[in-house]
Amino acid sequence: MNDRDTRHQQAMQKLKTRVDEKVAEATEQRGLLMVFTGNGKGKTTAAWGTVTRALGYGYRVGVVQFIKGLWECGERERLAEDEHLEVAIMATGFTWDTQDRDADTRACQEVWAEAERMLTDPDVYLVVLDEITYMLKFGYLDIATVKAALANRPAEQTVIVTGRNAHRELVAMADTVTEMTEVRHAFNSGLQARRGIDY
Repeated sequence: MNDRDTRHQQAMQKLKTRVDEKVAEATEQRGLLMVFTGNGKGKTTAAWGTVTRALGYGYRVGVVQFIKGLWECGERERLAEDEHLEVAIMATGFTWDTQDRDADTRACQEVWAEAERMLTDPDVYLVVLDEITYMLKFGYLDIATVKAALANRPAEQTVIVTGRNAHRELVAMADTVTEMTEVRHAFNSGLQARRGIDY
């Protein structure tokens, strides 16, 4: 074995030791609170990827879409026939299109009631609250109400919160926070959203 191979083998052994130690330290089993936030593309897509993973193991999953529910959604279309998936949609679409605070608040409260039901059901393994951050930012939902529902959910249930500008109190209580950073977005260069790629 030459010096380069020896150095590589030693570095990989150190890495393996560190990874093995972290795996050994991870002894707690429970559902997680995950936040996917930031200005970059991919928050909802990442959540749907986790939905697909959970469904692949036969778990029950609930998805609540607060903003993009009226848009076509390839993931939702593909998975809609899975008997383990329930999707609740805020029927107003983008709040900047409706420009009606009272109607948007009512629509938000109606779909939030579906979310609250899912968040109390121990048989629902994963709940996605897609774009709920906007509901908090616009004042359609109260942060204390959302935090209480998250804190009192079944112990084995994982929740994914998506959307830009996640409320600092949600970030503080989350187990995993991923911030998507925009480096460049095609839309800002005049390129339209592409079916099957962006939605």
